[in-house]
Amino acid sequence: MNIALLCLLIACLMPFLWTGVAKVAGPRYNNRNPRVWQTRLEGLPQRAHAAHLNSFEALPIFAAAVLAALQTGVEPALVDRLSIAFVALRFGYGLAYLADVHWLRSLLWAGALGCCIALLIKAL
Repeated sequence: MNIALLCLLIACLMPFLWTGVAKVAGPRYNNRNPRVWQTRLEGLPQRAHAAHLNSFEALPIFAAAVLAALQTGVEPALVDRLSIAFVALRFGYGLAYLADVHWLRSLLWAGALGCCIALLIKAL
């Protein structure tokens, strides 16, 4: 099994976890007009929606970094470790967002970005 690609799949699905939290924790979800519903969120549901959006924003650099590292022959164990770290940091990021712990959220965000940068540097 390729752990890095499994991590990529998890990262692709993670935004839907956070939007699920927003839908469950928020006011009755309106599928007829979800964008208006999202603008009316407050508190935990709003933070879950923000984590959802940020998860999508983090995905392209992670996908590019994993694929570049695998394509250029970076040591698979290193790619796996950095991929696992990325997923763990991003999950923690989402939890910190939900808990409204802004300083921890920023540290976790930076750590996850660092994993992507490390993968891309190794791919060079």
